[in-house]
Amino acid sequence: MTGQDPAAVRIDTSKPHPARMYDWFLGGKDNYPVDEEMARQLLTVDARGRDMARVNRAFMHRAIRWLSTHGVRQYLDIGTGIPTEPNLHQIAQQVAPESRIVYCDNDPIVLAHAAALLRSTPEGATEYIQADAREPEAILERAGKVLDFEQPIALSMLALLHFVGDEDGAYELVAKLVEKLPSGSYVVLSHVTGDFDPEGAAKATAMYKARGLTLRPRSRDELARFFDGLEFVEPGVTLTADWHAELGEPIPVAGDDPIPGWAGVARKP
Repeated sequence: MTGQDPAAVRIDTSKPHPARMYDWFLGGKDNYPVDEEMARQLLTVDARGRDMARVNRAFMHRAIRWLSTHGVRQYLDIGTGIPTEPNLHQIAQQVAPESRIVYCDNDPIVLAHAAALLRSTPEGATEYIQADAREPEAILERAGKVLDFEQPIALSMLALLHFVGDEDGAYELVAKLVEKLPSGSYVVLSHVTGDFDPEGAAKATAMYKARGLTLRPRSRDELARFFDGLEFVEPGVTLTADWHAELGEPIPVAGDDPIPGWAGVARKP
């Protein structure tokens, strides 16, 4: 897998980590008081934090169902997070047991739970690599041991890029990854936005900054820029909750306002 012993991994509990906060929002147990504390503070900005996490997770399910039924058999998922059921490989392999999936994350607690990410069908394969999303060359090199870069691959970066600032090369990062994908591949993105509540987004960004973390909400147009040179799957960039809603069960959310996130899927010509 990674050559690292999960039992020996040191988990930093001195500051919150997005993967563990996401786990808390989803009702998981693999988080620490520092993660819960910040998550609860974020709920003071928007009380629907748990809804946001569930809506994003449901988008992943629908997107993978769509890709699987349109012939995709290889997936590179960066920013995997702590395993939840069903995970990406389970959805893909339910449609096509021969599907091959590479997961990637940088939180040691995900590594500690990586065995749950590796329960592949006999016909397919799953692999987990421990790497930072800002190291695309390393990710691609290691993913190439499992995935065939001569055949289409779906690159998914779900609720990840808003943790990468422009100054850290968010757009360049995606471009480097897309450049290596063969024709017929897909890119799947979801992203937090401040389009509906700029003041709240600014408060959340400040909370992250105070803890040495990055949060960079992006507008609909800013998310669309990540797809430059690609062909959108209809309906293009939409609210995360609205993308092919017919492919999954509705997620009940509080209130009538939109859950503030954009998502899209696009194909590399």
